[in-house]
Amino acid sequence: MKNLMPAIRFKLFMTLVLGLIYPLMMTGVSQVLFPLQASGDFQSRGGQLVGSHLISQKFESLKYFWSRPSAVDYNPLASGGSNLGLTSQDLKKAVDERRQKLKAAHADSAGEPPQDLLFASGSGLDPHISLDAAQYQLTRVAKVRFMSVEQVQKFIGEASEGRGWGILGEPTVNVLALNLALDQSQGIYSAPVLLPAPKSAENAGAPAASEAK
Repeated sequence: MKNLMPAIRFKLFMTLVLGLIYPLMMTGVSQVLFPLQASGDFQSRGGQLVGSHLISQKFESLKYFWSRPSAVDYNPLASGGSNLGLTSQDLKKAVDERRQKLKAAHADSAGEPPQDLLFASGSGLDPHISLDAAQYQLTRVAKVRFMSVEQVQKFIGEASEGRGWGILGEPTVNVLALNLALDQSQGIYSAPVLLPAPKSAENAGAPAASEAK
């Protein structure tokens, strides 16, 4: 019995410190230092929540820039990679299918698709693509939106983010920010329509009927 009460007091103390004080302190610090990120960096448009700049979305409509592939189908509740190795036939099959889809939708783009459009990120939720991946999709988006390449290029530059702390990683483009900016420039203020790309090549030059606004 002499050890019971100290054990209970220690349990209550640690519960108070780690279960209440520490989480509240970390929440307060993060809200002060990183207010947007701590709150999810959500983006609303027309009174409707359209996404977060921190989590990737499944854009497949031809008028939008596409995100990186996701092994979890862009589900933030089950983030993670496929855990398939370089010798996996399943991985090879998935990459080959992605390559064929990309080449079919980007006949005007020279060369092979960038690696980040072929392989999913470790979390499956990376909201960014490389500058090369954005450039690869540039002509397709400009054509479908009836915009000049120079106009779309300007939006890519505005949605670009530099290296972390100026030295870490490579410059990237936030896909959601880029797509929303393109929509806004054309007077579209509703949530993005996440439609698959048309199978018929005859439809590749114009938005789907339900996307016209």
